[in-house]
Amino acid sequence: MAIKSTVFKAELQVSDLDRSHYGSYALTLARHPSETDERLMVRLLAFARHADEALSFGGGVSNDEEPALWRKDLTGAVELWVEVGTPDERRLKKACGRSPEVVLYVYGRSSDVWWREQGPALSKLANLSVYLISNESSQALAALARRNMSLTATLQEGQIWLSSDEANICVEPQLLAGPGVPA
Repeated sequence: MAIKSTVFKAELQVSDLDRSHYGSYALTLARHPSETDERLMVRLLAFARHADEALSFGGGVSNDEEPALWRKDLTGAVELWVEVGTPDERRLKKACGRSPEVVLYVYGRSSDVWWREQGPALSKLANLSVYLISNESSQALAALARRNMSLTATLQEGQIWLSSDEANICVEPQLLAGPGVPA
């Protein structure tokens, strides 16, 4: 018998001062058996960064045809494709062909090695932005993971403050590739 996904519920309050976007989101996240709390929380952080009523979680780990997050227009066309982790170059090239905007959040202990190997090729993809989440930040995010969470995200000047009753974490994603980064 296959192991089922674990369901996490999150009440997320977003105050994005950079985009003048404010909202409350009742989110249900399914954590695949092979997914870690760290990856789950990086997905949640990515949601906070791109929060929008049309943004939804994709199949991600369990579906090769869907990203971690995506936003579609009313016709079903993909407007934003968001990945987390260290995906294969082919997957990102395919995503860049399907969406005008692709964002990748790289995290984990081996992310610097992955970027040294994949960075030169990925930097050539014009509609791809790559952000590094430091190992310290991703570990701190993982420590916030609860089956039922109430979180507040405040975004300003590139920083993301994620707060719960237990902790406040400041995450500052580092732009590795994309608009504004010299080739």
